[in-house]
Amino acid sequence: MRLHGVPRSIISDMNTKYLSYFWRTLWSKLGTKLLFSTTCHLQTDGQIEVVNRTLGTLLRTILKKNLKSWEECLPHIEFAYNRVAHSITNCSQFEIVYGFNPLTLLDLLSMLNIFVFKHKDAQAKVDHVKKLRERVKTQIEKKNENYVKQANKGRNKIIFEPGDWFGVCMRKERFDKQRKSKLQPRGNGSFQVLERINNNACKFDLPGETE
Repeated sequence: MRLHGVPRSIISDMNTKYLSYFWRTLWSKLGTKLLFSTTCHLQTDGQIEVVNRTLGTLLRTILKKNLKSWEECLPHIEFAYNRVAHSITNCSQFEIVYGFNPLTLLDLLSMLNIFVFKHKDAQAKVDHVKKLRERVKTQIEKKNENYVKQANKGRNKIIFEPGDWFGVCMRKERFDKQRKSKLQPRGNGSFQVLERINNNACKFDLPGETE
């Protein structure tokens, strides 16, 4: 909110912190829509999961010797991450949002007090940002096509309809009553489809509860 304002929607898993009455009331008053998904649901927030792993690796690398002063390191880590060019867009987060990379202390030292504005005309600035974002959009679409092609390699598209039967793999953390031991078979079934929400989500007739 400090940098980009109030979000229109927030995607999160169904952790108890995000299901609390306070949290729902707060964002309801602000006009933000809360969207919930199951844990590690790649079709919903796969890109967020990848970014979280990247940030986790970065934080562990930087903070392993600065455990007592980690709060002082966070602004520098945030600045460095937003300034590095992304492999998909070939641009940094700063370039996409502002149209340029902010200067660092090393940049200022190398300039030896000689500073030249990149954009003297406002229209030139607008044109530059538009071209940059179009280039970023094209690059993202190109990368997404490659990702979809690789992800769908050897994958069969199956769409369930109400009345269909299927087998399901129940995880212990989600179905503790059905799987009381890790040694029990993971496969369970068959269960009937009650309603198809979309091509990736259905309501099933599961034992003891509805998913």
